[in-house]
Amino acid sequence: MAGKLSKINLNDYKPLREVIFISLREAIIIGELRPGERLMEVQLAEKMGVSRTPVREAIRKLELEGLVDMIPRKGAHVAELSVKDIMDVLEVRASLDGLATALAAERITEDELKELKHINTQFSSYIEKENLNGSIKKDVEFHDIIYNASRNDKLISILNNLREQVQRFRVIYLKDYSSPKNLIKEHYDILDAVESRTIESARSFAKTHIVNQEATILNSIKLQKNN
Repeated sequence: MAGKLSKINLNDYKPLREVIFISLREAIIIGELRPGERLMEVQLAEKMGVSRTPVREAIRKLELEGLVDMIPRKGAHVAELSVKDIMDVLEVRASLDGLATALAAERITEDELKELKHINTQFSSYIEKENLNGSIKKDVEFHDIIYNASRNDKLISILNNLREQVQRFRVIYLKDYSSPKNLIKEHYDILDAVESRTIESARSFAKTHIVNQEATILNSIKLQKNN
């Protein structure tokens, strides 16, 4: 249990409970701590080289974020990713991404467009090299540039609130996508539509990207259940 979780850096400027919270949250998001896995305070504290109290506080905070479930008489477990949860989140994200990308096609600056191209080149390179962590990082940066280019603070705020839930799905998506070439093409389709200021194409490509993401994730979960 606790996979690659390592000892906490006690010299970190953040409060210890916050450092532990961030470490555990990241482990859940990237799949190091898997859905349904029990979080045992004693083992986690030993693994991270801290006392049980800040671990307990971090787990309670993770529960409030929906990343941990407290089960009576069974303790804390990493929250499961139900099919309904996935469909609910990605339905919302498909619409929001479509809107954000359409607005970005209208409002993106030349500097932002230049950065978007640079990030997409890096993303494609990481995908081809099967570098999962690099792919995840650049995928986040790619979509963040588009969100910010929408110039809609309310929309950006809503998308940021979905970030942690979407991030858990993104790991499954990039790890199990059946055709890396198709994934790279989807990003270039979005980029080309934004660059050409083709608003409805930008909206459509962004929504299709999320629909394909949903199909990949649901298929991955189905395969896991059958194994």
